[in-house]
Amino acid sequence: MTATVLGVERSATGRRWVARGGGNGAVERVGLAIAQRHGLPEIVGRLIAQRGVALEAVERFLDPTLKAELPDPSVLRDMDAAAARLADAVQAGRTVGLFADYDVDGATSAALMTRYLRAVGTETVVHIPDRIDEGYGPNLPALEGLAGRGAAVVACLDCGILALDTLGAAKAAGIEVLVIDHHLAGPDLPAAVAVVNPNRLDESGEFGHLAACGVTFLTLVALNRELRRRGWFEARREPDLRNLLDLVALGTVCDVVPLAGLNRAYVAQGIRVMATRGNPGLAALGDVARLDRRPDPYHLGFVLGPRINAGGRVGRADLGARLLSTEDPVEAATLAAELDRYNEERRAIEAQVLEAAIAQAEAQADAAALVVTGEGWHPGVVGIVASRLKDRFNRPACVVGFEDGIGTGSGRSVPGVQLGAAVIAARQAGLLVKGGGHAMAAGFTVEPGRLGAFRAFLCERVAADLEGQAATPTLSVDAALAPGGATGDLVRTVGRIGPFGTGNPEPRFVFPAVRVVGAGVVGENHVRCTLAGADGGRLKAIAFRALDGDLGGSLLRAGSTAMHVAGHLRADDFRGGDQVQLIVDDAAPANG
Repeated sequence: MTATVLGVERSATGRRWVARGGGNGAVERVGLAIAQRHGLPEIVGRLIAQRGVALEAVERFLDPTLKAELPDPSVLRDMDAAAARLADAVQAGRTVGLFADYDVDGATSAALMTRYLRAVGTETVVHIPDRIDEGYGPNLPALEGLAGRGAAVVACLDCGILALDTLGAAKAAGIEVLVIDHHLAGPDLPAAVAVVNPNRLDESGEFGHLAACGVTFLTLVALNRELRRRGWFEARREPDLRNLLDLVALGTVCDVVPLAGLNRAYVAQGIRVMATRGNPGLAALGDVARLDRRPDPYHLGFVLGPRINAGGRVGRADLGARLLSTEDPVEAATLAAELDRYNEERRAIEAQVLEAAIAQAEAQADAAALVVTGEGWHPGVVGIVASRLKDRFNRPACVVGFEDGIGTGSGRSVPGVQLGAAVIAARQAGLLVKGGGHAMAAGFTVEPGRLGAFRAFLCERVAADLEGQAATPTLSVDAALAPGGATGDLVRTVGRIGPFGTGNPEPRFVFPAVRVVGAGVVGENHVRCTLAGADGGRLKAIAFRALDGDLGGSLLRAGSTAMHVAGHLRADDFRGGDQVQLIVDDAAPANG
């Protein structure tokens, strides 16, 4: 078993602190070698080594570029067929239909297609399904509606891989469909002109970590190449696909896929594009969110993303795709303001459901996975609430809202549990009406009479996945610092190994044996304080949404007790200058 950091066996959040990478000498030696070979500060070399980056891969890790990471799109099965069919539509002046999922990944995929096809002179018609009335995935009336609006071919984006019946019926009705998806496939593929999905069972899996927007971008690369081969740009300006990377970055971060390889390049370069504010919709959304600095993955995932999602959760499903597709700054401002209002409504609904969900989850203390349900729970917030439960209880969590005798569920997972595969297996066992997903998230529909059997099935499956793992959840720590060492220079230096996200976690520092000074409540349920160290240094700190939990209580009650405090360092934008603050993740008494 990996040794604990500072002897913390059970923290305020119930976790055992361990060193990322195991804290062994081999990691230290690799980190030193990385620092020496690449002229990096030793701490940066150690952080890179802790993330498992090989010595020969460091240069690509530090400078992720599309030139180095982008594959030939034809490596994916059916890609050439998809590009050819879309090119046929462009050349013939035909309209392309887009059916996209209602989340950020779907909205960005639809906007990517719309903006590119507009640039090459092709009209699109778009349908984003209503979460409540239509549910997830393509449905025949919507596909028929797109065909009725003139679509010669319909691309299903971020959905469709499991829609065998619907797409079979669409084919019988004479509707040509392309599937561009990333969700886990089953043994049978839908009836479509092309099925582009790196998670097909007959794919290598090398690009299985891509979000749908990443697969869509590869499709546009293939389409652009095909149009160039056909001479389409001899009399027209060829679009610069790099200008679309802001959308790819947004969808990639918000779909919580690993930021490794191609995804890392997508996000690193996409953030640079986003900073130019070339997309009127993203610029307007940043304005309503009061985002007045260069965006980073945190802003994409927790500031911009929730507002785009709000339309699909509690408002009008098409608002996000429309916002990201428009070229009109006035329309963009109107749509962004509407999404911001829906986001406030979503927060209120989420708070009500979360309170009831936590009460149920606390009664499932011994379950390997949490499954909580409620009559009338809004299907637009069940995914967010599942994420909150997963974070709070460190277990896979599924939240189901029942309405008119049917349950709409969403789940979020923890490392080591393939939740999407578990949900697909439950569907194949006849326990779910429908369901699918990927490693860390899943969606499903369940009948009330099958709920108990599904819960038992899921818990058994999760317990098997987690067998052999430590019973106590862990918190990975990268390095120890004194408050005086938390400087703006350090934050900038650590930033060199970004972008951070799934697969490349933001470094977490622990501040040993500090005094918690001036702890108090700010906002609705945040706890702010100052950490005072033996070195005389002081560091501002804040624990978000911590007031009602043990973490907030431990900070507020610390008094003269020395505490170990762990978290992420950020530039303090509110105070400006070179100020730094700690975003607190956890704490524990220094005396054990």
